[in-house]
Amino acid sequence: MVYVIVRLFGLLVLGVFSGIRDQSPTEHLFSWDADWYLWIAEHGYAATGQAMLNGNGDADPQSVLAFFPGFPLLTHGVAFLPGLDPPAAAMLVNLAAGLACAYGLARMGRTVSGSQRSGLVLVALFAAAPMSIVLSMPYSESLFCALAVWALLGVLERRWMQAGVACALAGAVRHTGVTLIAVVMLAAVVALLHRRDGNRPLIALLAAPCGLLGYLGWVGLRTGEFDGYFEVRQDGWSSAPDGGIATARFLGEALFTEESTFVTFAAWILLAAVALLICCADRRIAWPLGLYALLTVVFVLGTDGLMFAKPRALLPAFPLLLPLAMALGVRRRPVMIAGVGMFVCFGSWFSAYALTIWPYAL
Repeated sequence: MVYVIVRLFGLLVLGVFSGIRDQSPTEHLFSWDADWYLWIAEHGYAATGQAMLNGNGDADPQSVLAFFPGFPLLTHGVAFLPGLDPPAAAMLVNLAAGLACAYGLARMGRTVSGSQRSGLVLVALFAAAPMSIVLSMPYSESLFCALAVWALLGVLERRWMQAGVACALAGAVRHTGVTLIAVVMLAAVVALLHRRDGNRPLIALLAAPCGLLGYLGWVGLRTGEFDGYFEVRQDGWSSAPDGGIATARFLGEALFTEESTFVTFAAWILLAAVALLICCADRRIAWPLGLYALLTVVFVLGTDGLMFAKPRALLPAFPLLLPLAMALGVRRRPVMIAGVGMFVCFGSWFSAYALTIWPYAL
């Protein structure tokens, strides 16, 4: 209920922005990366033709390989249900994944803080995070986050089969699954070294990387290059590790010379992520959650590419919201509602602004 209400509010704000500009909300929801995912859902990894342009504005037939198959494959399967086409199937998949993610986040928040209220606050914060509008678009974030939540819960609750399978599936959804894989495998190794749970952690250790390695291997065979996937991302979206140089340059320009409201807020969101990461040092937050947040933030900030898309890329780093959820969860109800309400309003505004006013890809 909390997740659905917050997401409906976000869609309402998007509708208001679209109406002011005499535009259709649907047109915005099915834009940018949604075109790629829906193409794959309908046609597989066939060449997309001149109409599909990558992040550099080029019509490279290899660019479609930058998108992992998990989400479009599931969308393709659901589209076989009566009365559903791929766009409707994609929205249904995201709704189901969002609800599964919300249930997992509530459980995670309750496990960490011991408070059901903090768990529900965590759900609201995640559903309203900046660029959370993609949770209601044909994007892969909703599915990936759902799988990541349940993989991490599997680690915390020592359900190693759950952790391994969810992690393997997440690795087939987004390349950022590498951070989740690292955490699950490390947790499994620690459990094996301490001789906890017998040999069951071995299941997670072996299963976790299968999805990611499987797709990277397939792209390598398709392109004829061992590192074919990374070349596709570099050629199409200029996305490659650079030690954070591009992000540091972006922050400096955005905070001191940029005149765009959106870019300035995007910069502050990146800085807020770093601040929340420091707060994750709280002893109540289990080390797998803190490490996953750390690796995800390092992965996002340490790569080049579309700087103003990084708030969206930080959505899977949901443990960052745990300190804020715990702080609000113990406040008096009016204070808690006011704090969550302000966060929801800002996140919904940022998402709507990004889709209707900001002219570049997200």
